[in-house]
Amino acid sequence: MLNKKQLLLLSTLFFISGMSGLTYQVAWQRALYSAFGSDVDSVAIIVSAFMLGLGLGALGGGKIVDNYPNKALQLFCFSELGIGLFGLISYQLILFFGNIFITYNLIVIAIINFILVLIPTLLMGATLPILITYIAQFWKNDGQTTGHLYAINTLGATIGAGLTGFILFNYFELDVVTIFAALGNFIVATLAYLFLNKTQVSKKTGELES
Repeated sequence: MLNKKQLLLLSTLFFISGMSGLTYQVAWQRALYSAFGSDVDSVAIIVSAFMLGLGLGALGGGKIVDNYPNKALQLFCFSELGIGLFGLISYQLILFFGNIFITYNLIVIAIINFILVLIPTLLMGATLPILITYIAQFWKNDGQTTGHLYAINTLGATIGAGLTGFILFNYFELDVVTIFAALGNFIVATLAYLFLNKTQVSKKTGELES
């Protein structure tokens, strides 16, 4: 059974995950503009990729965690780690492919960048059903669990977008902003892993005592 402190910790981690997600979205939009010089097109690509990636990631993550419900928190850690690793090199990747495909037509440019952004957003989308599955094991109410986590993640995303657009961009370069977002993912993955180890140790201790 999750106590209030444990639920608060997991909620905080998902809040940070939401902040990082929208920090990436805003930063990648700027990076696409820098690489290809078309702000309207970069917005269309980034929003489309985010929506598709989140949707497909949620479907895929839900199916995977249904098959391995006991590995839910491990899958969450893996997803956050994967997002962070991509985030570290995302700015350089966008510029790299921008230099290669800058002279190509808009369709080719859109496809290349769409695929680039789609990869991490699949992992982002997977985090919600995975964490829902883990918490629902203890909360026993899927609807309440989903509403709680979605609200927490959305709040984090809102703050992340505002913080990035109005504060971070005033003091840091794009590559540094994406590194900040990646650090958020690494913090989430690390703390979730430590939480998992602690709960497993507590569970084994309880089984031995009983």
